[in-house]
Amino acid sequence: MSDRSESFAEQYGPWAIVLGASDGVGAAYARAMAERGLNVVLLARRQAVLDEVAGAIAADTGVETRALAVDLAGPDAMAAIAEGTTGLEVGMVMYCAGADPDYQPFLANSVDAALAMVQRNCTVPLQVCHHFAGPMVERGRGGIVLLSSGAGMVGGPNMVAYAASKAFDTVMAEALWAELHDQGVDVLGLVLGATDTPALRTLLAERGVLSSPDSTTPIPGASTVDEVVADAIAHLADGPTWYVGDMLRDGAQALGGMPRNDAVRVMAEHGGTLMSTPLDVE
Repeated sequence: MSDRSESFAEQYGPWAIVLGASDGVGAAYARAMAERGLNVVLLARRQAVLDEVAGAIAADTGVETRALAVDLAGPDAMAAIAEGTTGLEVGMVMYCAGADPDYQPFLANSVDAALAMVQRNCTVPLQVCHHFAGPMVERGRGGIVLLSSGAGMVGGPNMVAYAASKAFDTVMAEALWAELHDQGVDVLGLVLGATDTPALRTLLAERGVLSSPDSTTPIPGASTVDEVVADAIAHLADGPTWYVGDMLRDGAQALGGMPRNDAVRVMAEHGGTLMSTPLDVE
């Protein structure tokens, strides 16, 4: 192990917990933590998929892994997380669950769908941070990465609960950074734009934008999973907030320079273009 890896493991180990680790950014971040010498708890809903990902990471890196199947939208999620990590010294938390699986108008679904989004994207991350940050502060070291979204910058159509929940995540990360960074705990709100994940490809295929989830057609302007993970690690100590990708950073600057009402009108007019423009072209 290199000196740099040892330093990383000393600051953020010996265990990491990655919530939303079955594929995409979460699975890649879990592997990146293992490659840097941290043992990893991988958490998501699907036990069989988690077991496969955790087994591959353990085989490739030699670290300990634990696969914990939990529905983060459920009322007992935090109790299951606490029980599943009893006795572990967790020095790294990465919360990347909570993508929008529908991208539909607010009134197209029951209010229960919105409440589940709030539970998964707001209530549980708040509980997770409170549970794990206390011991980190006592040790004087640790790291917390909360994934947010450019959707949370300004309200737009077809993502009422999602955008609001991601605004919550961004501000929570910034506020935690303000309280914890002088106590040795790094906090980063990692704001994503379009990211080329299996979940996004499935949604685009359902909308007819891609011919299938397995399409190899590039998603315009989308960051890759590897780019997201590299940014998370590179800017972990540079909190409170980092926007992933030049397109999102430019967009944030443009929207931030407008009166808020104008920014909302821009989102209302132009938001969602990716969801309706076919990408597979013969």
